[in-house]
Amino acid sequence: MIDKDKIELAAEYFNKAYELHLSGNIKEAIEAYKKSIDYYPTPKAHTFLGWAFSLNGRFEEAIEECKIAIDLDPDYGNPYNDIGSYLINLEKYDEAIFWLEKAIDAPDYQSKHFPLFNLAKIFEKRGDWFTALHYYSEALKINPDYQLAKNGFIRLTALMN
Repeated sequence: MIDKDKIELAAEYFNKAYELHLSGNIKEAIEAYKKSIDYYPTPKAHTFLGWAFSLNGRFEEAIEECKIAIDLDPDYGNPYNDIGSYLINLEKYDEAIFWLEKAIDAPDYQSKHFPLFNLAKIFEKRGDWFTALHYYSEALKINPDYQLAKNGFIRLTALMN
């Protein structure tokens, strides 16, 4: 049976962690995310803890937190994209593609423009500009206001002319 008090405490610590995170207090945010997880582990808390680790360059730990999130809820798409993003930072592009494709296929993910954009970045770095343009375009179909994808699409189009 689930203890409602623990769930409430977990939510309070998560909200505190998120506020700290957004204000740039990453060390304190990490501690608050960990407390939230201690009370009641959720995929979101593990994913956000991973994000906080990544801001300190702790990509391997970030990936591990995302994998825990996936174990808790394989349908939750955010950690798949985040793993892909961290692997891009580690220049492990083939591995990143695998995770980004999983993010696109995840049933519970409303921000599929992010993995599409990340795929575009990989293909742009590899010099496969046509494939990169395809992914920038796909990202913009989902979110026409996504400025990073607009910038990438415009930059590559200009370079190809």
